[in-house]
Amino acid sequence: MTMKWIETLVGGLMIAGALALSMLAFKVSGIQLSSGDNYYHVTADFENVGSLQARSKVSLSGLVIGEVEKIEYVREDYTARVTLKIKSSYDNLPIDSTAAILTQGMLGDQYIGLSVGAEEESLVDGSVIEGTQSALVLEELIGAFLLSMTKE
Repeated sequence: MTMKWIETLVGGLMIAGALALSMLAFKVSGIQLSSGDNYYHVTADFENVGSLQARSKVSLSGLVIGEVEKIEYVREDYTARVTLKIKSSYDNLPIDSTAAILTQGMLGDQYIGLSVGAEEESLVDGSVIEGTQSALVLEELIGAFLLSMTKE
């Protein structure tokens, strides 16, 4: 009888451990099973998106307000169109707000940082953010610095 109880306890602990690891994997990967949030979508065109990826965060004043839904190439003007998925609770962003691709820390992940504009009209589903700032590519900055050093 004691052996069955120990086996049942060990089995329960194994199941609990597997569930805990699964929850940790979902948390680390950023995948959400169901958030319950409503979203609206806006787009922004960038000359260079650097290493920005789908599911990168979109922030405003340091708060995460959404994520990058997709990045696609625009053949007509050779840019990258980024579709942002923003939580509906942030539906009062002025239409002249700007978007910049920023880097967390020195070599961290890239994300979209929004800066609030001054217009009274707000972004809605399907709006386009006109003012954008492309990603700074570290290799290009180092190359420009080294090139300027050789000219002196």
